[in-house]
Amino acid sequence: MANKKSYQECQGDILPIRDALEIINGKWKILILISITHGNKRFTEIERSIPKITGKVLAKQLKELEMNDLIKRTVYDSTPVSIEYEPTSYAALLHPVINALKEWGQNHRRRIISRSKKK
Repeated sequence: MANKKSYQECQGDILPIRDALEIINGKWKILILISITHGNKRFTEIERSIPKITGKVLAKQLKELEMNDLIKRTVYDSTPVSIEYEPTSYAALLHPVINALKEWGQNHRRRIISRSKKK
């Protein structure tokens, strides 16, 4: 059995995770990052790639991701104006986290499905 950690040690683990979750929280931000990382650069491409997301929600989430330096928004002076989004090098630091979540999700889905088949 592990030794109980002090309050400071516990807070040392909790606070940075809370900070990270505040940046990538919600059900859309990571999905948006994945979509952009997979080459969907335009608003409509991103919107089509994520089932059930609304344009209003997508616009808000894109602004927050840009504010937190996870995506870069480029406006092209064309007619009509063209806007593209791309992940920043800072967003690449989330790849191991996203891959770990994907792997955990796959394992969890298999676990739940196999458990429901046993009933």
